[in-house]
Amino acid sequence: MASKSFILQILAFIFIFSPLVHSMDFNFPAVFNFGDSNSDTGGLVAGIGDRLDPPNGQIFFKRPAGRFCDGRLIVDFLVVAMDLPFLNPYLDSIGAPAFRKGSNFAAAGSTILPPSPNAVSPFSFGIQVAQFLRFKNRTLELLEKGRKFQKYIPPAVAFQKGLFMFDIGQNDLAGAFYSKSLDQILASIPTILVEFETGIKELYDQGARNFWIHNTGPLGCLTQNVAKFGTDPSKLDELGCVSGHNQAARIFNLQLYALCKKLQGQYSDANVIHVDIYTIKHNLIANYSRYGFEHPLMACCGYGGPPLNYDSRVPCGKTQVVNGTEITAKGCSDSTEYVNWDGIHYSEAANQYVSSQILTGKYSDPPFSDKMPFLLPLKF
Repeated sequence: MASKSFILQILAFIFIFSPLVHSMDFNFPAVFNFGDSNSDTGGLVAGIGDRLDPPNGQIFFKRPAGRFCDGRLIVDFLVVAMDLPFLNPYLDSIGAPAFRKGSNFAAAGSTILPPSPNAVSPFSFGIQVAQFLRFKNRTLELLEKGRKFQKYIPPAVAFQKGLFMFDIGQNDLAGAFYSKSLDQILASIPTILVEFETGIKELYDQGARNFWIHNTGPLGCLTQNVAKFGTDPSKLDELGCVSGHNQAARIFNLQLYALCKKLQGQYSDANVIHVDIYTIKHNLIANYSRYGFEHPLMACCGYGGPPLNYDSRVPCGKTQVVNGTEITAKGCSDSTEYVNWDGIHYSEAANQYVSSQILTGKYSDPPFSDKMPFLLPLKF
């Protein structure tokens, strides 16, 4: 467990680098996104031939759209607020996808560390960075061939002036709880963040200058983790979330924040923005009724009914035979009442709330509310 002196050292490090920040201009020619299922717009589905079934995608797309959600993700709301189109997955080659305004390298199940043999996704952060490098090199090759490719691929300037977004690390922590103690997980965080820093450095060396880094949310409040690790009430906090998972997320976030402050000082010609997703999501779960939600922890699409409506044996939209009985994980009647969609991912309504809070700028370091050329019309 992290010691008090260690935390004080991190806070002192943060203070040293606090003055060294740049303001960010939000008129980006393109967005390049890296992450896991929180921002995967179809990468895993395309990359391994996976399939999502209804009711995924039912709210906005009216069909499964590569997203582990009933509709749009946070990244969808953010790019639209910047007057940019939804990001096409790098791995999706069907339908002549347009990458002129960027590309999405995120894939569900991805980790920062290299994947284990039984990992859901082989597309870890290092692989995603390597995919970007190939994307960039191939784009520059095509641009040299003439104008005919320009409507499909970003201009060369996008690789320096574009926005590089990151939302990854959740699976490194959540997956570790199945085989490691809390102390072991906390001890592994510096190694995870060294891998993350390596990827950021590689992108910087390739010309990237605008970095938008999300920290991880309250893992202990995900239905899946409550169902698996929260059977002992003494392991739960006042919100009904698993305390150990949230502690790991907070320690990870503290060290990620210290890394962001280090990067702000080290890369003086770059813009590094840290976004406190944990606080936004935790506030939503703690005050769910204030924002029009009825269920903070129970999954909308699942099986088993209250209090959690989650069975790990039956993913959302799937039918399985369990103990000789055929069961189906079905969607609820109104997903806008639920924070959680399928036990692991947030609903579109929750993603919309989180996006609205991100775009206030007050959860970012440095804050950017005075730099926003956009407004997001939301009900919150």
